[in-house]
Amino acid sequence: MDEPTASLTHEEVAALLATIHELNRQGIATVFVSHRLDEVMTIAERVTVLRDGHNLGTYWVRELDRRRLAELITGHVFESSLKPAFSVKSAPMLEVRGLTREGQYHNIELEVRPGEIVGLIGRLGAGRTELALSLFGMNPPDSGEIWVDGKQVQLRTNQDAIRHKIAYVSEDRLSLGLVMPQTIADNAVVSVLDRLTGPLGLIDETHRTETIKRWIFQELRVKTNNAERPVQQLSGGNQQRVVLAKWLATDPRVLLLDSPTVGVDIGAKAGIFQVVDALAKRGIGILLISDEIEEVLYQSHRILVMRSGAIVGTYDPRRVSEQELREAIYA
Repeated sequence: MDEPTASLTHEEVAALLATIHELNRQGIATVFVSHRLDEVMTIAERVTVLRDGHNLGTYWVRELDRRRLAELITGHVFESSLKPAFSVKSAPMLEVRGLTREGQYHNIELEVRPGEIVGLIGRLGAGRTELALSLFGMNPPDSGEIWVDGKQVQLRTNQDAIRHKIAYVSEDRLSLGLVMPQTIADNAVVSVLDRLTGPLGLIDETHRTETIKRWIFQELRVKTNNAERPVQQLSGGNQQRVVLAKWLATDPRVLLLDSPTVGVDIGAKAGIFQVVDALAKRGIGILLISDEIEEVLYQSHRILVMRSGAIVGTYDPRRVSEQELREAIYA
């Protein structure tokens, strides 16, 4: 089975793993290829670790913990620590008041301050992506207010959102985040073509080259020596960096990240969150949307739980356990 859970929900993953266990009891052997450590630790008896095309060895899972397996896969030591308390020093960059979209979410209240990472977690169907699309002008609400930098705004199109310095990284980079047959460079500048175009409608190649150099090579450090390669030739983690580059080129004040690490391995996840941390330190307000409890727990200053279209709780990562969050999500 090659990455069989890549597009499954948590409930579907649990059902699949239960089925695999049953097949094993019937004497059927399984080779389970995955970069998801929790699934490997749950389903496997032995694990073979590959890195950069090399077999690093085979280990009994019972003799490993998650941290050691992560070290073997990436070659790096990972230390998980909660973020320090966020110091409220300024007014909200993004504020949502009573936002409602019938059949999707209702009476949403939230705020994100400059430099703050707010985690929004919920099951598939909780309304989290629908809310994100509304905040990016692609799913206009029926009622409620959106305020950006102290001013009420109307977001009816994504161009409205971009004009108000909001950027959105979709959970589906393959169809919504990138144009896969196009080059890395073309994907990186597609959101700012208007800024690169001169009075005669021609692209300023010098400006284009400078934009690509800054965001692809200097800021996001995409692993490539040629930005004119098709973006589909990159790894999942580097593709996600190109998506980030595309939106950071618009100079956003608010960044909506919808499952930004879906489909990438643990090493790439760590790299992406290093970028996110750096953006927050620059003063960008970040809404981190995910269904992974560990992700929002360790990457957020504050956590909102969304269930059945409503925000049902606000939590301090330093004062809540994974189990308490799980109960709030699945109650």
